[in-house]
Amino acid sequence: MMKQLILPLLAAIIPGAGADEYNHRYAEGDRVDLWVNKVGPYANPQEAYEYYTLPYCAPDTRHHPDNKDGSFNALKAHSMGERLGGHALRHSGHDLIYPSVSTTADAGVLETCTTEGLTAEQVKLFATAAEDQWFYQMYVDDLPVWGMVGEMLPDLEAAKGEHFGNDLSHLEEAVAKHTENGGEFKPYVYTKRTLHVSYNADRIIKVDLTSEPASLTEVKAGVKVKFELDIQWTKTNTPFHSRFDRYLDHAFFKHQIHWFSIFNSFMMVLFLMGLVALILLRTLRKDYARYAISHTGRRDIEDGGESDAEMDEKDDDGKPLLKEHSPNAGMTGAEDSGWKQVHGDVFRAPKFLPLLSAILGTGWQVVTLVMGVVLFAVAGPLHGEVHEERGEVLTAILVFYSLSSVVAGYASGSYFKLYYATTPAGRSKAPAAGGVGVGGATQWQLTMVLTMLLLPTILGAIISFLNGIALIYGTIYYIPFLVLLKFFFLWVIVSVPLCILGALMGRHAKLGDRWAHPFPCSVNAIRRPIPEDTPWYDVPANLITFAGLLSFGSIFIELNYILTSLWSHKFYYVYGFLLGVYAILCLVIKVSTIIVVYFCLNPENYLWQWTAFYSGGSTALYVFLYSIYYFVFKTSMHGLVQTSFYFGYMLLISLGMGTLCGTLGHWSANKFVRKIFQNVKVD
Repeated sequence: MMKQLILPLLAAIIPGAGADEYNHRYAEGDRVDLWVNKVGPYANPQEAYEYYTLPYCAPDTRHHPDNKDGSFNALKAHSMGERLGGHALRHSGHDLIYPSVSTTADAGVLETCTTEGLTAEQVKLFATAAEDQWFYQMYVDDLPVWGMVGEMLPDLEAAKGEHFGNDLSHLEEAVAKHTENGGEFKPYVYTKRTLHVSYNADRIIKVDLTSEPASLTEVKAGVKVKFELDIQWTKTNTPFHSRFDRYLDHAFFKHQIHWFSIFNSFMMVLFLMGLVALILLRTLRKDYARYAISHTGRRDIEDGGESDAEMDEKDDDGKPLLKEHSPNAGMTGAEDSGWKQVHGDVFRAPKFLPLLSAILGTGWQVVTLVMGVVLFAVAGPLHGEVHEERGEVLTAILVFYSLSSVVAGYASGSYFKLYYATTPAGRSKAPAAGGVGVGGATQWQLTMVLTMLLLPTILGAIISFLNGIALIYGTIYYIPFLVLLKFFFLWVIVSVPLCILGALMGRHAKLGDRWAHPFPCSVNAIRRPIPEDTPWYDVPANLITFAGLLSFGSIFIELNYILTSLWSHKFYYVYGFLLGVYAILCLVIKVSTIIVVYFCLNPENYLWQWTAFYSGGSTALYVFLYSIYYFVFKTSMHGLVQTSFYFGYMLLISLGMGTLCGTLGHWSANKFVRKIFQNVKVD
């Protein structure tokens, strides 16, 4: 929305800039720009090059390079989001003149140009484009159109005009028959294209581009190729607000399977919540009853009384709550094992506290970022659909990432403050005014620095690697140095100060009734040993694997739709579905993590913090494994450029997913552990 407000204002201020590009309104005689964006293999979306990388000629218009005032191949201004998205629009050099609203007949303009004699290198470029099925993309009034560069065909000199004409299906039949016979193929390019522009009053509604099969011309060294663009204007009654609907694949995204996946995930949530209610809560009630009896029995024995009454206590199934055959059952029967035994260690600081604090802070930043971007996309009807604007989603991600840095700082700072007092260093030093001891100042600063650098370092490393590959191969996905400098200044000027501010707020946050008792139970000075002989279903690694599979099962169908949009030239627009799946994923992660943590605490394993994070974060492993399956079986991608970009981006997505899910899992486990230990009696 901000972009739509600022750009028309700038266009009005800057001399020579017209507002037509931004308000999408034209008058008779206005010039409509035809922008060329990219050209590259259809199977490799990220292996895209500038349109005039191929030896197309400049049209004989006022924009021809020989004219001083021409705009041929001039680069259009791009937002940072467009740069990240690999958009590099350049002026095609073609002249489109908006027709008269009162015109009754269709208007057409034929623009031509002829190349010089093709060199061997230029022939090789066209041959590569035809062999690898290169396509190109153009824009008219922000509406995209696509076309194929050429075809690999048998010798068509004798039969092209007579048998094929303009019917491409006959051409495909001839190619199939020639392939069966093992014939030789030659590179041909389309030399005549027709651009159909439909308009309603002062607005452009629809743009179509067709390539004439009869114009296929074999490319040979020394041959001059004449290219033609026929521009046709046609009236239509289609309203402006629905002009982008034709680009949306409703049959694919709103298929019954998509609805069924949402229902299936919802039923999984109900099942898991029922599992917690019927098993976990019921088990906890028995635990509370046993611990209460044990506590009362110990006091009776210490007072010289009997505890036989407690020995008769039974649960809902008629089973005794205490062990009848164990000596002193009333005193120790319930306390031989169980999660209550770790009350003095369960709130002990986890290993690598600064690192976990930084990861959780980054996780809450990602949670805020994802929720903000999804809600921004869902609110598309209010500010403009995000799938209709190039780079709109990426721009929103940059904005929400920068602003949510304060969340990262606060979450990491408050978490470090909460657990630092349980460390040996925290006990030996008196708390300072900021809430951490003098000895913890260095670790607190380390936590803040890790929070600021953790995600940007990972992003910077992967993007730098991909940017180097894009630079070597000359693709349009190369991010120029000046754009990278803008990203750096955005991080330094906005993100870093907000992160520091959030960390200071977290350091001074009130986390309990008193600083000495931020937890329901105090932490013992000496660590309790963790039993090693635990059954397989209580081993954290096994539980983590199971929890990640449950979380992945709730999203994998939606993940298929998202990957198809990213890698298969489709516009993703069902953000309501995405919001619903996001909510379901959060619920599944929370419930499954609670189950994992309970099964870990029961055999007296009090190291639950990292286990809780890994429980939710293990979803990322399944997401990355699925991306490998998708790459191998669902796409035809090939080559170093596309493979690097695919797995580089999927690694970023998986890491972000793991951080998000792990943070949500840790949060729910923290609430659960606090809840169960504040309801037990501890001597």
